[in-house]
Parts: sequence; structure tokens; C-alpha cells
Amino acid sequence: MIPKGAIICIVVGVVGSGVVGIFFAEIANEAPTLVYVQGPSLSVITEKTNFRLGEPINIKIVNSGTVPLTFSDASYGLKIKQLDGIVFYSPVSAQVISVLEPKEEKTFVWNQTKSDGSKIIEGRYKIVSNTDSTSGNVLEKSITINILK
Repeated sequence: MIPKGAIICIVVGVVGSGVVGIFFAEIANEAPTLVYVQGPSLSVITEKTNFRLGEPINIKIVNSGTVPLTFSDASYGLKIKQLDGIVFYSPVSAQVISVLEPKEEKTFVWNQTKSDGSKIIEGRYKIVSNTDSTSGNVLEKSITINILK
């Protein structure tokens, strides 16, 4: 026979771990907050971090600083990589110098396809943007997202 104290501890542990698990699941899916800072700053933002396979992903490239940022093309340095660093998607864009003014943002929609047109599989991916190296300050910012079935 199991003592009453042990049963109470087990029940409290199971209920407590369930509540803590739900809390952490909610925190994990929160979108990152945007903070504006003095000087050069770049931010990459999505509306959430967990997406369903095939769901369009809205990506915002934001100048979160107080100085204009220069990019080497019209895609604002956007690339989507696997976690090992291999780039498998970069939007087709004109090779013109693009400038993002302070607090200005550009939105891109990625339909979860690779540059060759094939669909991706579920997994973790990194969305990266970086500024032009000729401007002196090279900024690179990224966000990691999860693609789930």
C-alpha cells in the first residue's frame, strides 16, 4: 500500500509539471519584440516562431536604429538557411543599392519553397538579413523558426 503523502506528492508533481509545460509552450511561441536603439541596428521579425508546413511566413526587415542602413540588393540581404549555414532560399531581386531609413521596414512573404522551386520539409530554419559591407558597419541579424507538420 502506498502512503498518502507519496500519492499527494505524485499528484502535485504531475499537475505542477503540466502547468509549467503549458506556460513554457506559450512563451516559446511568442513573437520577438522590437526595440529601437541609438545608432545602427537591424531587426528580423516574424509574427511567430512555429509555423505549419506550407503556411506563408511574413518576414519583416526593420531598421531599428537611428541611422540609414545600406543593402547591396533589393532583397535587403534576406536569406533563408538551414541551421548548418547552407542557403537554400534567397529572393530574386535587382542588384541595386537599397537604403532602409530609421524605423522603416520591408515585408517579404516566403511560401516555404527553395530557390529551385521545390518544397521544404519540416525542421528548424534560420532567416538572416545583413547590410552591405561597403558602408563600413556590417550588421547581420537572424531569427530561428520551426516548421511543423
